Amino acid sequence: MSAELVKAGAHLAALGLSPGSSGNLSVRQGDRLLITPTGADLAALDLEGLSVLDEHGTHVAGPMPSKEFPLHLALYRRDPAAKAVVHLHSRHAAAVACLPPWSPRSAIPPLTPYFVVMRVGQTPLIGYAAPGDPAQAGELERLDFPFRAALLQNHGPIVTGSSMRAAVDAAVEVEEVCALLLLLGDREPRFLADAEIRELTGKYGTPWDMGARLA
Repeated sequence: MSAELVKAGAHLAALGLSPGSSGNLSVRQGDRLLITPTGADLAALDLEGLSVLDEHGTHVAGPMPSKEFPLHLALYRRDPAAKAVVHLHSRHAAAVACLPPWSPRSAIPPLTPYFVVMRVGQTPLIGYAAPGDPAQAGELERLDFPFRAALLQNHGPIVTGSSMRAAVDAAVEVEEVCALLLLLGDREPRFLADAEIRELTGKYGTPWDMGARLA
């Protein structure tokens, strides 16, 4: 898993989704969390340079971890099946995180089947906090509905996956659907219909609230 984390960092950086030293990645291995260190360049990670935390967030080995580690821990506590977390400052997703959410449970509307169920699902907007503020992790953990990804207000996306590959694919999909949303601008798009969403969620089991959107 640690080799997959290093490979994922290089891949995301090559896609332009991790400018400078932004973003952080982690994988869960038993009761240990391997996470990118503070100020790390995702394009230049190495196996020996990862931070190691225990399940309570205590730093047990390696360099100092990213200050965003409370968000990673919160997502792992929420979902025992989660094995990897990707947090980026990717441009389009960060822009959508500066806008009002589409609904109480998803900042992003149901534009494509790949976003709605095949890779991501509903993506709530988490209220603004300074990077590293554990209160934001607490807000994320307390949400009483399922999700695999979230947008941190005025900040960027964070996603989980059952593997690092799944988390990376979901992070890329979030960025792509946010780019599509911004490209549409003020035009009224066609969203997936409720029946289409039900068909997809029934097949793939991805969380999506069928309730009313925000006005």
